[in-house]
Amino acid sequence: MKNLLRIMLEGAYGNFKKIFFHSECLTDMELRNDILTANVKTTDKVSKNACVGCGGCANVCPTGAVSMEKLETPEELIKGWIKDEVPKLNSEKCIFCYYCHDFCPIYALFGENATIHPNDVGNVDIKLGELMNVPFKISNDKLAFISQFLSDKTLLNNNTSAINNLNNNTDNNIDNNNNTDSNNNTDNNVDNNIDNNINDNYNNIPTNDLENSGDK
Repeated sequence: MKNLLRIMLEGAYGNFKKIFFHSECLTDMELRNDILTANVKTTDKVSKNACVGCGGCANVCPTGAVSMEKLETPEELIKGWIKDEVPKLNSEKCIFCYYCHDFCPIYALFGENATIHPNDVGNVDIKLGELMNVPFKISNDKLAFISQFLSDKTLLNNNTSAINNLNNNTDNNIDNNNNTDSNNNTDNNVDNNIDNNINDNYNNIPTNDLENSGDK
C-alpha cells in the first residue's frame, strides 16, 4: 500500500512540474497554454460535407453511439440519391471498435478516407458528385455484406435473433447430452450394485458348501 501511494504521489508531482513549470515538458507551448486556460478543443469525428448520408455507420454501431440527424436542407448528390441526414458520434458511448469507419462506403467502396472516425476524421476533401459517378470494382460478396448495413436495421435484428436461437439450441443440446450422461451413469451404478450384491452373496457362502458343491 505504501509503494502504491508513493508511485501516485511521484506521478502527480512529476505532472505538476511539467504542466506549471515547463519542467521536462514534451508538449508544445500552444497545447500547454490550452490546457492551462481550459481551452482544449475536441477534434471533429464526422465530415458532414463528404458524407453520403447512408446511415450505415449508425446501423453497424454496437453501442448506439452513432445517431443520424436530419439536415435542414436535403442535398441531391447524384440523380436518385438525396442526402437528408448525417451522423453524429457520441464519444461517451463509443468503444472504438471502428466499425463505423470500416463500413463507411466512401472508404469501403471507393477507397477514400472515411467520413467518420472515433478519434479524428481529419480533412476529407471529396467531391461526392464526381466520386459516386466513377465506376469501381468490388466483389459481390463484399458488396452484399456492406450493403446490408446501409439502410435497414431489421437485418441486424434478424441476425441477432438468429445468433440467439443458435445459442439456445446449443444450450439445449448440452442439457440433453448432460441428461443422457446422467442416465448412463445411473445405469452403470445399477449394474455395479448388482455385481457387488452377487459378489457379497458369493463371499457369504460357507467354505464347506463350496467344497461339497465342487465334489459333486
